[in-house]
Amino acid sequence: MAEISEDRRARRSRKLLKQGFMDLLREKGFSRISVRDIAERADVNRGTFYLHYPDTTALMRSVEEDMLNEAQALVDAHFQEAVEGNSLRPLFEPLLDYVVAHREACATLFKNDSCSGFLEGIQRLACVNGRRLIARRYSALTEEQLSYFSSFVAFGLTGLMKTWFDRGMSLPKEALLETSDKLVKGAAFALCGDPAT
Repeated sequence: MAEISEDRRARRSRKLLKQGFMDLLREKGFSRISVRDIAERADVNRGTFYLHYPDTTALMRSVEEDMLNEAQALVDAHFQEAVEGNSLRPLFEPLLDYVVAHREACATLFKNDSCSGFLEGIQRLACVNGRRLIARRYSALTEEQLSYFSSFVAFGLTGLMKTWFDRGMSLPKEALLETSDKLVKGAAFALCGDPAT
């Protein structure tokens, strides 16, 4: 029983530290945040911080990892739909919805991109999952072609998403999804031809 309450307490402490860190990150940027600032904001002592994280960078990586794991779970839940269809939309739409639902946290991480690996993590997630999907649909691609094309798609889609986000999501989501689908299909056709042939 003591182990369960200890685990619950540790989870609570990590949650408080992450919330305090994100609040501070919104206010003053990563380079100006100290362990003391985070501990004070989370209302814990510095020793509690060091029980969970060696430094502020590790805490930022943990926040990013949590968000990327949630995004990967969404992709996993919709991957089969994308395999069966002729579109990346079943994968891209849940990612857009995730960004919208976590708008404040994403904006904060994007704004601190020089010290955050969040955008790079999203690109890596898109590249790995896009590669799995593209390899199934276009089996004639060489490994080199597959690598370049999946990178092109991943960076293109994350660029579209970040631009959409930076512009206050003024373009309707449906228009963004249609545009992204046409761009990816056009590039795929130019490189690979019709996958049915």
